[in-house]
Amino acid sequence: MNAVDLRTQLVGTWRLVSYETRSIATGTVWHPLGEDACGLLLYTEDGYMSAQLMAADPSPFVDGDLHQADHNELAAAARGYIAYAGPFEVSPDGRLTHHMTVSLFPNWLGQTQQRIVSLDGRRLQLATADPIVVRGEKSATKLVWERT
Repeated sequence: MNAVDLRTQLVGTWRLVSYETRSIATGTVWHPLGEDACGLLLYTEDGYMSAQLMAADPSPFVDGDLHQADHNELAAAARGYIAYAGPFEVSPDGRLTHHMTVSLFPNWLGQTQQRIVSLDGRRLQLATADPIVVRGEKSATKLVWERT
């Protein structure tokens, strides 16, 4: 698929179906946010993307005030959430690149990450092009999304 076609097909809103990582050393599969994780992935016509993933059924903060929550509440909420957004591009050879302008995980700020893309009807599969560290192990990550 050429870059223009891929970019056109990405634009829109996608709902998370599954999110898993696989240890490169052992092949062990893990679901970082649980098997019932939920999320949204948005690609806009003007070249921006946003990924929001979370564990299902997070615990509400006791006093209901985001800015007054205690450290344990904030840590639990962050542990169960992945969020980043920024420009995206599709290269002429069909490689998808996400540029992290904002991110809940500070280490990703300013990073560029490539994704391996597979489109099949209403399903979009994105995999990390390079290994990432999960639970201290180099891992490959695969996310499956469904067009809303």
